[in-house]
Amino acid sequence: MIQVFRRWIDRYFSNEEALLLLLLLTAFLAIVMLMGKVLAPFLTAVVIAYLLQGSMQFLKRRGFGHLAATIVVFLMFVGVMLTLLFIILPATWTQLSQFFYELPRMASKGQALLMLLPEQYPDLISTDQVQSWVNQAKDELSSMGQLALSFSISGLTAFMAMLIYCVLVPILVFFLLKDSSAIVNWCVSFLPRQRKMLDDVWYEMDLQIANYIRGKVIEILVVGLVSWCAFLVLGLDYAALLAIGVGLSVLVPYIGAAVITVPIALVGYVQWGWTNDFVYLMVVYGIIQALDGNVLVPLLFSEVVNLHPVAIIVAVLVFGGLWGFWGVFFAIPLATLFKAVLQAWPGHHMEHTAAVED
Repeated sequence: MIQVFRRWIDRYFSNEEALLLLLLLTAFLAIVMLMGKVLAPFLTAVVIAYLLQGSMQFLKRRGFGHLAATIVVFLMFVGVMLTLLFIILPATWTQLSQFFYELPRMASKGQALLMLLPEQYPDLISTDQVQSWVNQAKDELSSMGQLALSFSISGLTAFMAMLIYCVLVPILVFFLLKDSSAIVNWCVSFLPRQRKMLDDVWYEMDLQIANYIRGKVIEILVVGLVSWCAFLVLGLDYAALLAIGVGLSVLVPYIGAAVITVPIALVGYVQWGWTNDFVYLMVVYGIIQALDGNVLVPLLFSEVVNLHPVAIIVAVLVFGGLWGFWGVFFAIPLATLFKAVLQAWPGHHMEHTAAVED
C-alpha cells in the first residue's frame, strides 16, 4: 500500500512546476474564501476591463495610441455607467417596488389556483399537501418582506457601499486598462523563468475568461432586450423588471431559467388568468429560452465552454456556495481552469500519451 501511494506521489507531484501551480491555486482559493467580499470592487473592475479590451484593440487597429484608446474607452464606460445609475436603475427600482406591493394579491390568486388541484387530481394531491405548500410560500414571502425591511433600515450602509463602487470601480478600470501589461509583467516577475506549464494554463485561461465575459454580457443584453420587446408587445405588466430578470438568469445555467419562469407565469396568470394571452406569453417565453440555449449560446460559447452539463451544474453549486455571486458568475471559467490544470498536469499527460500509444 505504501509503495502504491509513493508511486502515485512520484507520478503526479514530482514535477516542481506542478507543485508551484498547486500552491498558486491553493493560495488563490484561500484569498477568494477569506477576502471575497473585500475584493468585490476589484473583481468587478477586472470583469469590466476584460469586457472593454475588445474596444481597446479595435481603436488601436484604427491608429489610436494606447493612452488615447484608454481614455476614449473609459469615457464610453463612464457614460454607460451614468445611464444605468440615473435612468435605468431608478425605473427598475420603481417597478420592483410596485411588484412587491402587488405580491400579496398575486400570492392569494396563486393560493386559490393551488386549492383547485385536490379537486381535479384527488389521487395525486391532497388538501394537506397544498396547505403545506401555501404555508411554505407564506414563510418565504415573510422572509422576503423582512429582507426588504432590513434593506430599507440599512439604506445608509447600502448607499455608502454603492458610493464606494461608483468611485473605486471606475478608478480601478482606468488603471487596469492603462497599465494591464505592466501589472501582468510585475506579477510574472515573481515566477520562475522556466514555466511552460504555467504559461500554457495562463494563456488558455486568459483567452477563455475574456471570451466568456464578453459572450456572457452579449447574451444578457440580447436575451434581456428580446424579452423586453416581447413582453411589451404582449402588454405584460412589469415588462422591464421581468426582462431584466430573464437577462440576468443566464448567469446561472439551467437553474436561472427555471427560477425566473415562476414570477413570469405568476404575473401573467394574475393579469390574464387562464386565457389565450397567458398561453401566448408562455409560448413566446419558451421560444426565447429555446433560441437562447440552442442558437445564441452555441454561437457565443462554441469555442469557450466544452464542459458536460453535469459539470456546469456542479461548478455553479460548488463555487456559488463558496463565493456567492462571483462564484456563480465565474463557475464555468473556474471549471474550465480545473479541466485545463488536469490536462496540463504531468501525470495526466503521461497517462494520455501511453493510452494513445496502446
